[in-house]
Amino acid sequence: MTDPGAGGADRDRRRLLAFLGAAMIATGQPVDEVEDELREVGRHVGAPDVQVAAGPTGVHVALASGDPATFESVDGRLRLDQAVDVRLIRHLLVSDRIDAGQALDRLGGLRGKPLRYPAWLTEGGFVAVAVGICLILQPGVANLCAAALGGVIVIGLSRAAGLHPSLLALLPTVAAFAVSMLVFGAAAAGLLDGALRTVLPPLAVLLPGALMVTGLSELAAGAMVAGTSRLMYGTVQLLLFALGVAAAAALLGTPARLLGNIRVAELGWWAAPVGLLVIGIGITLMEGVPVRLTPWVLGVLAVTFLVQVAGQRLGAPVLGSFLGATAASIGASTAELVHRQLPRLVVFLPSFWLLVPGSLGLIGVSEIAIRPGEGPTVGLDVVGVILAIATGLLVGSVVSRALRALVGRLLR
Repeated sequence: MTDPGAGGADRDRRRLLAFLGAAMIATGQPVDEVEDELREVGRHVGAPDVQVAAGPTGVHVALASGDPATFESVDGRLRLDQAVDVRLIRHLLVSDRIDAGQALDRLGGLRGKPLRYPAWLTEGGFVAVAVGICLILQPGVANLCAAALGGVIVIGLSRAAGLHPSLLALLPTVAAFAVSMLVFGAAAAGLLDGALRTVLPPLAVLLPGALMVTGLSELAAGAMVAGTSRLMYGTVQLLLFALGVAAAAALLGTPARLLGNIRVAELGWWAAPVGLLVIGIGITLMEGVPVRLTPWVLGVLAVTFLVQVAGQRLGAPVLGSFLGATAASIGASTAELVHRQLPRLVVFLPSFWLLVPGSLGLIGVSEIAIRPGEGPTVGLDVVGVILAIATGLLVGSVVSRALRALVGRLLR
């Protein structure tokens, strides 16, 4: 005769693991990491033989082979402050400090968690990130003004797109078109140089660079379905952004000489460190990161940038991208080891946005659309950089896992 109490406990364990898995996917974690960490949590909640199959849009969980399974879908991404809460819940579970019921209650309240900062500060953080990235990518006074104004335009369009889910599909193209109209118009009037790179900062956070490189790292880890689907989705998103850029250039009749991949360097050496500081503060506001974690974000940002620049000086952009991605991955994992309740993604994603693989992809796809004759060379350069970042993440992940295992043995 079946014990109804045992059945209820099993159901709660399945729900807990499925809810936690869906929340981890929503923070942006690769699915292979989600599966490994859910198995670890399963051992602590009385499900040592848990079966997990995670994907970009949901997770299947069964407590053992042949047992009933449950599915939990991912309902959009979580902010970085919510990612902190997810990591804390997982930490409390593996340290046996909360039970399944308490964890479920906390997970259930995540989506309704209010913004840490007022809305105007949150939106101001988005503009700050655009200005900070422009200080690094295109440090010119006119370019900074265009990036700030472009950030305001993207905020307005994002608000409008949030009114109905179907409008979100149009956001990449419309945002790229609106920002490009502003920047290309200013370039045609002689107000700024380096128009194509100036388009990128207001769009950088929206670009699918993280999605595409996560897909590549999942493919390298053997998660073929998740990796392939992310890569395809990210590629389509890039094409939608490029469509908006190309449409603006065609509508304004912008000459090709204004659309080269030219870097403006009006400001001095101080532009890059100030840009890093502005990016860190902007992400803290935009994503609701607790102030106590901001120094960690800034620290990993600085390390990533210095290593990336050193690699570029020693070799080429590909070497700089590889070393920067490796440093970002190891630095984020080290921060997590030192601060056990700090999610690696909270300090990693800002550094990843700094590597701007999505921006490089948008430059490449846009140049191919605007100047087809340079397509093969540009395409190979972009693919090379994105592959270098993915390889760096893979190497950093392997080193970080070895480091975590070593620290675990020393602690035991």
